Amino acid sequence: MRSLELEVRTGRDRGFRDLTPACARFASEASGGGDGLLSVFVPHATAGIVVLELGAGSEMDAMHALDRLLPRDDRWSHRHGSPGHGADHVLPLLVSPSLTVPVIGGHLALGTWQSITLVDPNEDNATRRVRLSFLPG
Repeated sequence: MRSLELEVRTGRDRGFRDLTPACARFASEASGGGDGLLSVFVPHATAGIVVLELGAGSEMDAMHALDRLLPRDDRWSHRHGSPGHGADHVLPLLVSPSLTVPVIGGHLALGTWQSITLVDPNEDNATRRVRLSFLPG
């Protein structure tokens, strides 16, 4: 198994960060052109990893949907940080901290419009770590 840790600078912006290019490079190098599985994991309580179409307004629609499901107000018991930060700690109920993607012939087996994406609704953390691991087939 090979692993790599990415540092993703999110600044104070809530939203989605495309990890696909970094994942594709790592999968190609780690697989040596072979088959296997890419595991993507974010070791944070207030972020997650999804496969999502990026562009054409998808990110804004997805963030609005999360904000409707997890309102950014003072209803949460967890109340430190920015307003509504308690919602960020409930995010893992909806967005997993990990996913697995097949690698075939050294390439990610994603659909045409699919991107591996970091979901970060928390404006309090400017940097996230993402762990990539390749398991040969």
